[in-house]
Amino acid sequence: MGILSFIKGQFIEIIEWLDNTNYTLVYRFPDDDHEIKNGAKLVCRENQAAILINEGQLADVFGPGTHTLSTQNLPILSRLKGWKYGFSSPFKVEIYFVNLRQYVDQKWGTANPVLIRDPEFSVGGRPGRVRIRAFGSYNFKISDPGTFFKEIVGTQGLTTTDSIAEYLKRQLVSKFTVAAGKSDLSVADMAAHYNVLETR
Repeated sequence: MGILSFIKGQFIEIIEWLDNTNYTLVYRFPDDDHEIKNGAKLVCRENQAAILINEGQLADVFGPGTHTLSTQNLPILSRLKGWKYGFSSPFKVEIYFVNLRQYVDQKWGTANPVLIRDPEFSVGGRPGRVRIRAFGSYNFKISDPGTFFKEIVGTQGLTTTDSIAEYLKRQLVSKFTVAAGKSDLSVADMAAHYNVLETR
């Protein structure tokens, strides 16, 4: 192998991710410490987005399609790196793919009963206390990959639907507990007026 062939082989020319798992939500493209060739092809399949991270900062975000990586379509990265128009050298960034498909029928529930006041169980003029549990299902889909990456993923190399589902379950249970505690509804009325809890 000649030196030019070796150097050429060190640059990444095609960047893509084939997800065969259906549970990987965020995937870090393994660059093996190689630089990306200027003009490399970034392939985002249907229901995928790609995020470029430069030294910990969110740079450009790409949706489905085949994209040629150059200064013309890397405005944020070009600004962060201080590139002039027409910059053509190889460059180094972290690339994350985000799965944009909808995940349905995710289960949630309170692990322990929630203690609330109930006016129908009053004792001596004071509201009684009742223990309740709640459960249900929800769907989720990432609509803004950049915001999702900044606020939820951070610097994890790989994030699964299970880890996000656990996070969302904790959020739902926490919100339910607060809403149920603030509600003036009796336990009997909660099922018929759950829209009141949604606004709390």
